[in-house]
Amino acid sequence: MKKITSKADLMAMYDAAKGRLALRLAGAKTDSKKKDILICGDTGCLVSNSQDIIANLRAEVKAAGLENDVNVIQTGCFGFCAQGPIVKIMPDNVFYVKVTPEDAKEIVQKHIVEHKLVDRLVYVEPTLKAQITDCQQMPFYKKQQRIALRNCGVIAEENIDEYIAAEGFQGLAKALTEMKPADVVQEVLDSGICGRGGAGFPTGMKWKIAAGVQADEKYIVCNADEGDPGAFMDRSIMEGDPCSIIEAMAIGGYAIGAQNGLVYIRAEYPLAVSRLQLAIDQARELGLLGKNIMGTGFNFDINIKLGAGAFVCGEETALIHSMEGLRGEPTTKPPFPANIGGGYWGCSTNVNNVETYASIPIIIRKGAAWYSKIGNWNCERDENGHWVKTISGNAGTKVFALAGQVNNVGLVEVPMGTTLREIIFEIGGGIAGGREFKAVQTGGPSGGCITKENLDTPIDYGALVKIGSMMGSGGMIVLSDKDCMPAMAKFYLGFTKDESCGKCTPCRIGTRRMLEMLEKICDGTATEDTLVELEKLANTIRDTALCGLGQTAPNPILSTMRYFKDEYIAHVRDKKCPAGTCTKLYTLKITDACIGCTKCKRNCPVGAITGEAKQKHVIDVNKCIKCGACIDGCPKKAIVKE
Repeated sequence: MKKITSKADLMAMYDAAKGRLALRLAGAKTDSKKKDILICGDTGCLVSNSQDIIANLRAEVKAAGLENDVNVIQTGCFGFCAQGPIVKIMPDNVFYVKVTPEDAKEIVQKHIVEHKLVDRLVYVEPTLKAQITDCQQMPFYKKQQRIALRNCGVIAEENIDEYIAAEGFQGLAKALTEMKPADVVQEVLDSGICGRGGAGFPTGMKWKIAAGVQADEKYIVCNADEGDPGAFMDRSIMEGDPCSIIEAMAIGGYAIGAQNGLVYIRAEYPLAVSRLQLAIDQARELGLLGKNIMGTGFNFDINIKLGAGAFVCGEETALIHSMEGLRGEPTTKPPFPANIGGGYWGCSTNVNNVETYASIPIIIRKGAAWYSKIGNWNCERDENGHWVKTISGNAGTKVFALAGQVNNVGLVEVPMGTTLREIIFEIGGGIAGGREFKAVQTGGPSGGCITKENLDTPIDYGALVKIGSMMGSGGMIVLSDKDCMPAMAKFYLGFTKDESCGKCTPCRIGTRRMLEMLEKICDGTATEDTLVELEKLANTIRDTALCGLGQTAPNPILSTMRYFKDEYIAHVRDKKCPAGTCTKLYTLKITDACIGCTKCKRNCPVGAITGEAKQKHVIDVNKCIKCGACIDGCPKKAIVKE
């Protein structure tokens, strides 16, 4: 592999590689025999046998004698996880969904050889009940704008040549050859991008502070310790476009005066770790990491540090301690990591998360003026309580992991200012099973619940805080009328209690006490005084905990008590769970609709159901473990909760 020793070398390599990818990106229909078959190789689709699909497609292409015309390419995540595994054929721009390994022969024979659609694999839009072959016309993608995810599902993630063909490393080349470090910092500052890890601090300001520190040794760190339940944004970027992180960190290193980069990533992400390491090795081989990058005299290299998956290590000082081999515990600030004495081994250190870095190369390449026009809304309520947008607010896009009781589960990247209603009901396709929307939890364990009254809230750091939630790293869990809000708060408190580092008393003891109260509420053993004590304790912990984990741990409680106080009262006063999910607050009963099919009796794992064929059955409530097997199997819906 020839080393890239100048910007001219990079552009020559780009010119040599861009042709095939340009045709793929254009999505233009053509009669050409040249085809690219793209298949997601992300963790989610690998679990669904996408590797077997890839192997079978390659075997079928070879059997048809088309190896010179058809490439089968493993890519990153397409985002539409609910329809995976996905096969996309370019430049035809045809999108096949829920593909199995057995479908490979038909795809090659019918689509590639006979030039016909495989109708049964084409996506059917549920509302329109119509087939849509072009993914850009699907409601899931229409309102998205993929910037951080721009290369995921497009390029072969394990081939650095494809990243270069997608204009990769041109941002770094521009920074090193056309800009001074201060110019790079100002460009990021002018773009308006804020940290996508949750805090929303302006990235350019963070870089400016670090650049202003006079020190012989500095570090630039990528926080890849993604720990929110239900969140998989950073993992998908690292698995689908690892080179973007490398390029961004090199740009950041040049901007602040650092020669060493570290990626702190949880060991539970083995695929992301292996692909990131492969990308680092390939970049070193090309001379895009190491000494005298592109002949500019700039030296920069990156190493990976594995973490044990502690949620608290998402906080930058705890992360730094973990990288040093110490217990992952936060410290009071100042000194901040950018200050001498506050960073890695006491050196000035800049920390940003994966999604933030993923946007940096394209910001430098296209310019701050381009990026700042995307989103960039400051959202406020007018005198009538309606949301209005004014310019100069939150620029760019945000990636969300849309999950829960929603039809279109997946990764969503939208411009700032997009409303929750648009994300859940247009992009997300509404509530699964036709149930009623109840709330959406944003910000993971640190966030809060948003009700239907606030569905028109724009995605904006400040707007979400004003309604009792937060942006967080990007988890978005949709809840329906079958979800119990006290139980949901209990789930998140169980998580934060386990993840507390134990350094400060409010978090170490307080989360445990709050969890105990929630358990009593869900068990029906709490009183109305318990609700008063719970709210008081939650407010105290919010104001006294040392770091963001403890300070935000009460948020799920406070927001659910604010909007769903009636559910809490029903649990403690009436000893009933309105959603019917708290097992100690209901019993199962078979109604007169029972036809005596005996299916429930056969499905019951503990023998709690008795009755003869064609006669009404009975449940022994003392034996019943409320597993739900009888409800799921009853053809007449004759089993109800009381």
